[in-house]
Amino acid sequence: MPAVPPLSPPPGTIPLARTLLAREEELADKLDESIRSEAEAYRADDPVPRAALHASTLGNARQVLGFLAGESAPDVSAAAATGRERAAQGVSVADMTRAFRIGFEALWHRLVREAAHREEVSADDLVTLSATLWQLAGVYADAAAEAHRATTAERLLVRERERSALVEALFTGVLAERSGLREGARALGLALDGPFVVAVARSVGGGTLPGREALPGIEAALLSAGLRSAWRLLPDEQIGVVGVPGAGAVQALGEALGRVARARIGVSPPYDSLRETPRALWFARLALRGLTREGVARFDDNPLTVVAAAAPEEAGRVARLVLGPVLALGAAERDRLLDTVETWFAAGGSAEAAGRLLYCHPNTVRYRLRKVEALTGRSLSAPQAVAELGLAVRAVRLEAAEK
Repeated sequence: MPAVPPLSPPPGTIPLARTLLAREEELADKLDESIRSEAEAYRADDPVPRAALHASTLGNARQVLGFLAGESAPDVSAAAATGRERAAQGVSVADMTRAFRIGFEALWHRLVREAAHREEVSADDLVTLSATLWQLAGVYADAAAEAHRATTAERLLVRERERSALVEALFTGVLAERSGLREGARALGLALDGPFVVAVARSVGGGTLPGREALPGIEAALLSAGLRSAWRLLPDEQIGVVGVPGAGAVQALGEALGRVARARIGVSPPYDSLRETPRALWFARLALRGLTREGVARFDDNPLTVVAAAAPEEAGRVARLVLGPVLALGAAERDRLLDTVETWFAAGGSAEAAGRLLYCHPNTVRYRLRKVEALTGRSLSAPQAVAELGLAVRAVRLEAAEK
């Protein structure tokens, strides 16, 4: 709570404060009427019930008048309690502060009205009282606002923790029953039925501390694109389930994810029931594992990569069996041949297109491919050999990315 500045009650108006303090219930009723008539947020019983407003008005008035009557030191505990209560009720800081200002204005008018019946209260006494009262108003409003902000922040943290736990339950299969799925989906803002996809993201580059978001602001970005999602932050990755209704939803998701820099993102195939989320997470992680640099990889885009990622040890054995002689070459020559084979695959088997991508003559591409054929004993014109080489190259790339 903010520090209360050193204040003293004006001696000439102490009797005024004591008179109103003796009629505190009546005074609180009048202050309630002023607040309800002038502050729109307080006119109905929701979000602030009449009894709650009366209790806080009475508590604040009692502490203010107790000080002005010389009976107690300045005390802002009632103001802080009001701030916490209004935060819990969903009243904004602005509306609450306005209510405090209206209440202090009404209290001032009651003090002035009482002073009109007392000849001993001079104009100078009222000036001093006015300065003290409005200083108190600022202190009380600050205390209430600070308590409101602290309570709001705490409630947001609690809500975020609860949401994170729900997402975790969704990914681990705890929400398996349809009734649990229905309540969980409602709490997360998701539809009960799909289609959905799961996305898994990991930051690219060194120096990233565990627990940092790979996709900062992604939930808001997707919501702006009309896609509802729920995310969970783990030490080494960020996982989320995204509703993708409609034909253009998957494309909109890809575009939104593609705008995120320095992240590797794996996306599962679409699925229809939230009950399938744990399996979709496995698919998304397989797609991510097959991605060796930043970008977005969908499970359905590259089946060979997914196969290699799903069984890395077995894929490594295949790579050594198929590419053993190539892998035994010096690093420069080995990488040159592997790059050529991989680019040739990406170019659809065209030496001309691969040459453009590698900045070399098509005949150079053909020469390197023939060398791979000679070293491996496999012809790139034989479908089975092409499949084996494709899987082996992807396994080598994945193994290097894991190191």
